[in-house]
Amino acid sequence: MGVARENFVFKYTAGRHNVFKVNGTVFTNCTIPPPNEALTTGNDVITLATPGRKWYICGVNDHCANYRQKLAITVLEEWASPAPAPSPSTTTAPAPSPAYGISVSGH
Repeated sequence: MGVARENFVFKYTAGRHNVFKVNGTVFTNCTIPPPNEALTTGNDVITLATPGRKWYICGVNDHCANYRQKLAITVLEEWASPAPAPSPSTTTAPAPSPAYGISVSGH
């Protein structure tokens, strides 16, 4: 098991917005980190490679607090595919277990 690497792109007008990767507390409180931690290109590519919650906010003026310019992403673990069903010419075996269930909640 693992996680498939996925890219997420933040597209915005450079100079009018930015992106900070933050923790859950900073996300909830919209506390703006130091400016040197900001992504500022307007085409910022984030690689989502590990499972868990990821939090991002805009740190320009009051964009996070008053305009809710923030995003929470939950990266789930990749599930293994169930074994293929036996072909009709082979001995009948018990069916594989039902598919796995996953749950996602957003902010």
